[in-house]
Amino acid sequence: MTVMTKTGNEDRLTNDKLMVCLDVDGTIVNHQDQMSQQVRSAAREVVGAGHEVVISTGRSLGAALPVVQELGIEHGYVVACNGGVLAKVTGEEVEVIHREIFDPSLVLATLWRTLPNAKYALENERGEFLSSEQFSDVSFGAPARVVDFEELVNSKAVRVVVFSTDSSAEEFGRAVHGLGLSGVTYSVGWTAWLDIAAEGTTKASGLERLRGILRFAPEQTIAVGDGRNDIEMLQWAGLGVAMGQAPDEVKAVADSVTDSVWDDGLVPVLRGVLAR
Repeated sequence: MTVMTKTGNEDRLTNDKLMVCLDVDGTIVNHQDQMSQQVRSAAREVVGAGHEVVISTGRSLGAALPVVQELGIEHGYVVACNGGVLAKVTGEEVEVIHREIFDPSLVLATLWRTLPNAKYALENERGEFLSSEQFSDVSFGAPARVVDFEELVNSKAVRVVVFSTDSSAEEFGRAVHGLGLSGVTYSVGWTAWLDIAAEGTTKASGLERLRGILRFAPEQTIAVGDGRNDIEMLQWAGLGVAMGQAPDEVKAVADSVTDSVWDDGLVPVLRGVLAR
């Protein structure tokens, strides 16, 4: 039986559908931004079966929407910017429900002193992209406007990105962790790449906000991811699954580990959802 609440939301506490939360890069698509036909088909089946498939990504909203479309999600939700943006998708319409906005001035100044040659970019409270130099990435979803560093420092942000071409991932990670950044949440990627969000903002915080809206029980949630920015999400979910290529610290918090993205590790997880 499905009960409708006063807001029109189904009460998921009374049905057997799941909230299936999927990272994008390294989970749905490989690191060349390619989605296999097997992943596409399995995900579309899960969507078609009525489960709530939620894209949960470090990407900005504009860069996440093509994935939403490719998976056939016509009515659903996206957690973007590592939890900084929650949006509702209804056909061609996209409504931002919530943005976590923060002041990046202190963290930018701190990073600049140690990494003056790095590239800096941010998404502001209006969804615009600003960068310290010509800087584009698939995770932005739109070209960034080049501004001077002072304008970056004086902007309000949903997401800040720092990328170094002068350091290895290990060197970059040591430098960042050594700074003891405070007042923000951050994660270091596979390369010399740093994502920064408001303090306490993670994929898990965005998904928990959505779980409350959709009225899923905690045990009705599944999450799959491969990156350090997925750690909180995997801990949050009723079932957290790490991709096979994930770093050891990600695998350590997961309930189970599937195959790598190169071996379509997401597919058996989705097949398991369908088999319930």
